[in-house]
Amino acid sequence: MSSSFSNTISRVVERHHGGIKVPDIDHTHGNKPTKFPIPNKVRIPMSMHMGAPCKPLVKRGDEVQVGQIIADSEALLSAPIHASVSGKVTGISVGELDAAGNKTTLIEIESDGKMTPWSEIKIPNINSRQDFIQSVRDSGVVGLGGAGFPTSVKFATDQKIEILIANGAECEPYNTSDYYTMQYRTKEMLNGLKESMKWLNIDQGIIFVEENKMSAVEEIIKLLETKSDQYPNIKVMVAPVLYPRGAEKVVIQMTTGRVVPAGKLPADVNVLVSNVTTLAEIGKFLETGVPLIDKVVTVDGQAIREPQNVLVPIGTEIYEILKFCDLDESIVESVIMGGPMMGVAVGDINSPLIKMNNAILAMTKAERGDCPATECIRCAKCVRGCPMKLSPTIMYKAIMKENLDQAKEIGVMNCIECGACSYSCPADIALVHWFRQAKSAIRTKER
Repeated sequence: MSSSFSNTISRVVERHHGGIKVPDIDHTHGNKPTKFPIPNKVRIPMSMHMGAPCKPLVKRGDEVQVGQIIADSEALLSAPIHASVSGKVTGISVGELDAAGNKTTLIEIESDGKMTPWSEIKIPNINSRQDFIQSVRDSGVVGLGGAGFPTSVKFATDQKIEILIANGAECEPYNTSDYYTMQYRTKEMLNGLKESMKWLNIDQGIIFVEENKMSAVEEIIKLLETKSDQYPNIKVMVAPVLYPRGAEKVVIQMTTGRVVPAGKLPADVNVLVSNVTTLAEIGKFLETGVPLIDKVVTVDGQAIREPQNVLVPIGTEIYEILKFCDLDESIVESVIMGGPMMGVAVGDINSPLIKMNNAILAMTKAERGDCPATECIRCAKCVRGCPMKLSPTIMYKAIMKENLDQAKEIGVMNCIECGACSYSCPADIALVHWFRQAKSAIRTKER
């Protein structure tokens, strides 16, 4: 890779193993979001990121304003939480279940309908790398592509980073929230990328996009070329559509040719990857001082009569969002938080929207296509589709024999749970489910 980039577009070299074709279902293509009405209340979980949950800094009866810090943690792997509406704290409940079925504490705020901004919101003053990293933490931003890893911790690596990749490969069906970011929040995204490169001393920036999002690419290129002095050494790279293009290790190999070894992190090959909406939120915070308090989510699925992108305050109940998009309750079979490939089934649709949500899908029985599993026919489709070059059939057999040591030796811990194997399987074996269970059991055993 050259030492500098021209502000132009290029196509990646097809040099990654695996991947599958999934239906290009997109009912919200290019849609600007509808603004959700101010909710009567929000219920904000203390666990909305990887790592330690936050502890409430407010108590029942307190008045809060939009953007006010209401929870934080002293743990390194954490990110502060802010009020998404103004109003009164009406309850702090401990041990409730979130949308994924995990126990958490929730702060309930009854909205006053005014959305009064917090009086202490201010544009951050940055004079050093540490100031920048602290500002990223203050923004409450985490990995908004779905991982939820605190961005300030990722940026604080001691490794020398040569390339920062803005990941816009929104490769799952239905989801278009990142597409919206690239097309309509282009300046915020580029400013977030530019400032991250500046303060982290990174020489090269790449915006990685799939070729079914060319209208967004056009907006990015237009700004890069008209403001070339403001955005040096940033290049757009476009790839053919193939799932799971958006997986971090796949993105790195596709754009740079570098391979992240098993058990290692992108920083170990001198690369960082950040979701495009994550970078846009950083850009917004640096310009306005407004932290992460709302999300654009794609609401879709055959049980939704009005699929659309919606700008929603964090903590709004999922059921209220579905109703806003005209949910057909007579045919909905399940609700998925995230995409159909890697999303999580929602156990309680009264659960709140969290930071990492980028889509809510209301699926019908026909749409889900559930079939009972049959015996493996050794077709090897799962092997051909695996982007990590694993052997899902052999891992599955080891797990069925309760041989976790063998499953680990074969490489189950390197599984990125993308679902390519399960999707490809003509026997309808829920391979990812078993790999996820095995990984959890292995971690428990090792602890």
